[in-house]
Amino acid sequence: MTDQQLNALLKELTLEEKISQLLQLAAPFFDGSGTEGQITGPMASMGINDDIVKNTGSVLGLSGAIETISVQEAHMKKNRLGIPLLVMADIIHGYKTIFPVPLAISCSWDLEAAERSAEIAAAEASAAGVHVTFSPMVDLVRDPRWGRVMETTGEDPYLNGEFARAFVRGYQGKDLKNDLTRLAACVKHFAAYGAGEGGRDYNTVDMSERQLREYYLPAYKAALDEGAELVMTAFNTVDGIPAAGNKRLMRDLLRKEWGFDGVVISDWGAVKEMIPHGVAADEAEAAYKSLLAGVDIEMMTTCYENHLKQLVENGEVDEALIDEAVLRILELKQKLGLFDNPYRGADVNREREIVLSAEHRQAARDLAVKSCVLLKNESVLPLKKEQNIALIGPFAQNGDILGPWSWLGSKEEAVQLYDGLKAKTSRIVTAQGSDIESVTATQLEEALSVAREADVIVLALGEHSDMSGEAGSRANIRLPDAQLELTAKLKSLGKPMVAVLFNGRPLDLHGVYDVVDAVLEAWYPGTEGGAAVADLLYGDSNPSGRLTMSFPFAVGQVPVYYNNFNTGRPQGAPDAQVRYVSQYLDIPNAPLYPFGYGLSYTTFAYSDASISSDRMALGQSLEVTVKVTNTGEVAGEEVVQLYVRDVAGEVVRPLKELKGFRKIKLQPGEVQEVTFLLTEEQLRYHHSDLSLLSDAGEFAVFVGSSSRDVLQALSFQLIK
Repeated sequence: MTDQQLNALLKELTLEEKISQLLQLAAPFFDGSGTEGQITGPMASMGINDDIVKNTGSVLGLSGAIETISVQEAHMKKNRLGIPLLVMADIIHGYKTIFPVPLAISCSWDLEAAERSAEIAAAEASAAGVHVTFSPMVDLVRDPRWGRVMETTGEDPYLNGEFARAFVRGYQGKDLKNDLTRLAACVKHFAAYGAGEGGRDYNTVDMSERQLREYYLPAYKAALDEGAELVMTAFNTVDGIPAAGNKRLMRDLLRKEWGFDGVVISDWGAVKEMIPHGVAADEAEAAYKSLLAGVDIEMMTTCYENHLKQLVENGEVDEALIDEAVLRILELKQKLGLFDNPYRGADVNREREIVLSAEHRQAARDLAVKSCVLLKNESVLPLKKEQNIALIGPFAQNGDILGPWSWLGSKEEAVQLYDGLKAKTSRIVTAQGSDIESVTATQLEEALSVAREADVIVLALGEHSDMSGEAGSRANIRLPDAQLELTAKLKSLGKPMVAVLFNGRPLDLHGVYDVVDAVLEAWYPGTEGGAAVADLLYGDSNPSGRLTMSFPFAVGQVPVYYNNFNTGRPQGAPDAQVRYVSQYLDIPNAPLYPFGYGLSYTTFAYSDASISSDRMALGQSLEVTVKVTNTGEVAGEEVVQLYVRDVAGEVVRPLKELKGFRKIKLQPGEVQEVTFLLTEEQLRYHHSDLSLLSDAGEFAVFVGSSSRDVLQALSFQLIK
């Protein structure tokens, strides 16, 4: 269908039909869905009837080729002009082959593997008939109390942007219309959803525009520059206005300044939620404000459906605004080729062939290996095949390792840790030891009995999936007391202990890291999680993951992040008095484990760092070079990280900012010279007037293995 034909189609639509194109409903509303007729309670009270459903523009939550074909077929028969549905779903880190959660994926620092995970997710979901995924989520986050940290890629704007691009490339490929194995990507949540006060989901966000532009907006922009087709609004306020009704955010910044011409969709119920937010008196005002702000699709509330017609007839809303929104939706359907092939991608045979295929499971296993982070190791790992192992803990034989956003993932088909270890050795016994949040005397005694006969105790600890994810905010981010009690009891045996953690957020690890001899952060590692962790524990793979979010020493530090500002009275300043500096009296200022940190079964030494010049002029670039040596006895991968500090800016600048990284593999004794190109553009930031400029003057350059562990600073002058 040509652009001319799309405009002709738009003219054929009645006002009511156009408004219904702006509505998104869940699967049970539609004939042909496996859940049809199950709408009860609040959904039934929405007042949806068949006339509305047959004109609705999109559906979320369909699963499987049979169902999507059935729903689309029934819809096409009823829709007067034969306009197909857009099928959308939460394909966050896999369709049925579940990869590690996005926070874990980012800890791989492997952009190609991240892209491949999105490509596989798209292939499986498109075979099931899905057209759009509500991913990637690129919200920068600094507060581990927020449950949705598991869905982000961490605390750094540069790294978030790189992963945003990788995920979009993986989902969309290069030709959405003809490559039926791809999905349209919807970047979310615009904007600053990860900055809710107190780490509480859906909560208020209040920050300066300079802070917003400097740290929170870059990853959204990166995803859009890579071609993401949709944007989802955030639940939170931005400068006192909920995102779903924020004209300055959506029309002025997103559309006019950034030039985005794709579809904007609300999050679930976010349009109507402007009423409890207190910026809309009723549904009619909510509809008015959201449409004026530029929200094209209203997800799962009916403010548009119930009130836009009257607003147009009253002269309060120009019908041209509705036409713009509908045309964007029709254009997306055209980009996906739905007018030519309404069943785009849906293929029962292909679905049967590729979903959870051996190839996809291997890719999930490989990425899970890369995503785990070794936080501590006092000569107990890797395990030896001749050792007797006691595997104890609530995650020893538990399939709840997929994470809270694994929608169609099967816990029954996930490789549990016991199964992964059993494939490596027969010298293993197991006991549950405790439940996730409770423990009995019988469980403890069984654990002690099993552990007494072992050479090494492997503790499988963590959070059940409901303890993180959306609406999974927690004020106490230590492991539950039951698991800490189990850990303390087993410590009394004096055996070497390894803790493997399955969780969706950085934790306060007191009661674990200070008790055990080794800690492996496995996150929610996905379908092949148990096999991947076993590969690492036995040294068949060498840990290479590095943290992309700091682990706090205590929750009282939060938010704690590496790219923080100095103060006028910094801790440790040579002329500072001991007390009157910016510090806690009872805990360190620094996190327990910093951004970029992670151990290996080998060691790496950095040397001979140099910079190509001590001066940089506008339009020029510098090379930063460092030698990295594998000083251990096994091959390993290292993430070489480049940080920069603007020593004296127009506004205060962070003590360090990540500007580049390289993941390299070295054999024992091998030396590799790593070179980074540093440009003037990388030195720019938003000044007090919001202009994006660099400062003349001194810059410090750091190279190392984490944001904390760097060589002595190099320096250069930027000359203007």
